[in-house]
Amino acid sequence: MGEKNPYIPYQTRINNITIENEARDIKTFELVFIDPEERKQFQHRVGQFAELSLAGYGESPIGIASSPLDEDYLQFTIKRYPDGVVTSTLHNYEIGDIVGVRGPLGNCYPLDLMEGKNVVIIGGGFAFTTLRATIRYILHEKNRSCYKNITIIYGARSPGELIYKDELKQWQQRSDIEVHITVDKGDAGWSGKEGFVPAIAAEVAPSSENAIALVCGPPIMVKFTIPELTKLGFAPEMIINSLEMRMKCGIGKCGRCNIGDKYVCVDGPVFSYAELLRMPQEF
Repeated sequence: MGEKNPYIPYQTRINNITIENEARDIKTFELVFIDPEERKQFQHRVGQFAELSLAGYGESPIGIASSPLDEDYLQFTIKRYPDGVVTSTLHNYEIGDIVGVRGPLGNCYPLDLMEGKNVVIIGGGFAFTTLRATIRYILHEKNRSCYKNITIIYGARSPGELIYKDELKQWQQRSDIEVHITVDKGDAGWSGKEGFVPAIAAEVAPSSENAIALVCGPPIMVKFTIPELTKLGFAPEMIINSLEMRMKCGIGKCGRCNIGDKYVCVDGPVFSYAELLRMPQEF
């Protein structure tokens, strides 16, 4: 049997849908493969993405929100955009509907580099998806001993925009990780931190000693978080970012996502800050 055609998606069925936010425009879709053998072929790593396709509407690149150790399903957390044909259509789909999945695509977070180190994970908004997959992976009983202290800093615009709320509570109850959740502005029922993610990162001030930081969020958040980590002593090689860029083919053929001679869909979406410093300032 020859190599799989990278343009042909696997067929999956929606098994569960979770509404993540008060605005109801962010949903997590749990997908199961129609052919169980294809699930075995889909061997993804944390930080990768896939192209989700809807027959007659097109496809869209979405980060994989589930861990590779979630063997029975894939999860994708998707925001509905009014002018986004695929995301708007998918938000109208129901349990049992068919979704194509093409991938896994792109590179991943450097788990080998993270082993034996303190891990700082900083995320913002619904871009927290691949970081959530990473947290699930490194907290798994098979893997937790491979990493030292884990610090999570996660923020959203408001309490109602925080995603994975049940999981956040579970993490906060654990004694082996440190979790800091912030919102730009709280409401009457909010008793947690208030402030933008970069400011909270500076306040928490995680140690850079034997540490690596993973950062994923809106570009403006990433832009202002990196200097705070630099002030704390994190070397550019130890600041790992996941870029959001307009992608189309996902396999480095169409040229939609290039930054200089790099293709975000193939060479990324994960880049160290050291790599970004050598690239044109387009991110």
